Amino acid sequence: MGMTVTSQELDQLVSAKVKELAERRLEQLVNERVRAALEAEGRSAGRPKRLAIVSSKGTLDAAYPPLILATTAAALDMEVGVFFTFFGLHILKKKGLGNLKFVPVANPAMPMPMPNLLGAFPGMTGLATLMMKQTIKQKQIASIPELMAMAKESGVKLWPCQMTMDMMDIKPDDLIDGLEEPVGAATFLEYASHADITLYV
Repeated sequence: MGMTVTSQELDQLVSAKVKELAERRLEQLVNERVRAALEAEGRSAGRPKRLAIVSSKGTLDAAYPPLILATTAAALDMEVGVFFTFFGLHILKKKGLGNLKFVPVANPAMPMPMPNLLGAFPGMTGLATLMMKQTIKQKQIASIPELMAMAKESGVKLWPCQMTMDMMDIKPDDLIDGLEEPVGAATFLEYASHADITLYV
C-alpha cells in the first residue's frame, strides 16, 4: 500500500527544495563575484596604470598636450600609448617634428587675440610661430623634438595610424625613428580598452 502525502507535506517538500536551490544559486553567485573581484585586483596589482592618448592635430600648440601628458605619466611609472591619427601624424614626420606651426586664425585663447582677417594675412602664421617658439625658449620649456626624445626614452608607445598613412600617402621612411609599427583603429582600441585613462587631443 503506497504512502499518502498530504498537500501540506507536499508544500513543505517543495518549499524546502526551492530554498535549497535558491541558497545554492546564491552561494554560486557570491563565489563568482568574489572570484571576479580577486582576478581584477590581481590584474591591477600585476601591471602599472595605463594611459591611452589619441593625438589628432598637427600644430605646434596641439603637439604639446599629448607629449607632456605622455612623458609625465611615464615619469609616474604609468604605461603610455599615443595614437597619432589624421593631422596628428604630422608630428611624427621627419620634416614636421621640428617645423610645426602655430596658426593664429580662430584662436581666441592667444595672449594677444588676433582678428581672423589679420591672422589670415600672408606671413602671420610664421610670425606667430616665431613668437611662440621664442616664448617657449624664454620660459625654458622643452621643445617638441626634446619631448619626443623623452617619450621614446621613457618607453612611451608611439603609434602612427596606418589608415592615415595610406590616405595621405605617407611612407614609413617619412617618419622619425623609434616608433612602433603603424596600426589601425582596432589595434589601438584594443589597447585603450584596458586603459585606466583615455584622452583625445
